Amino acid sequence: MLRVTWARAVQAARRARFAWAGAEFGAGCDLARGVVLAPGVRNGRRGRVTVGSNVSLGRGAVLRAWGGSVAVGANVFVGEYTVVYGHGGVSIGDDTLIAMHCRILSSNHTIPPRGERIRHHPDVLLPTAIGRDVWLGAGVTVLGGVTIGDGCVVAAGAVVTRDLPAYAVAAGVPAKTFRFRE
Repeated sequence: MLRVTWARAVQAARRARFAWAGAEFGAGCDLARGVVLAPGVRNGRRGRVTVGSNVSLGRGAVLRAWGGSVAVGANVFVGEYTVVYGHGGVSIGDDTLIAMHCRILSSNHTIPPRGERIRHHPDVLLPTAIGRDVWLGAGVTVLGGVTIGDGCVVAAGAVVTRDLPAYAVAAGVPAKTFRFRE
């Protein structure tokens, strides 16, 4: 009984800390130790991190809006050490499973002419959308500007550089559709 009460108190404290920083939560979220939820500010604009109900964020998961937005639907699992950068906006649909060590981006660096420093040029903001009931295997990278349709499965280690249609099963670097869920 004491263990259950302690676990609830720890979860409540984590949610309160992130809510104070500006993150929004639905009911029943499970936030593991080491989770980072940071709306951030970019060019004077405050970012937004919203997490739906019954979401589980694994240890060390990072959701940083960097002045953009990260919106996670209901009943989503985000595995350990997954990183989501929302500069250009990231949306993740309900009932999605994201395995450990995934990377989801929503921007890219400008490539300036030779002689100009890359670091001093602005990012290109590229909204990224992941549909409902999607499964991203371990270590998947989703680059900015990509839309992954509802019901997709992306194999471990894949790098998604282009849109995937609904119910596609994709693998590889870059990820290619090799069949569809029936």
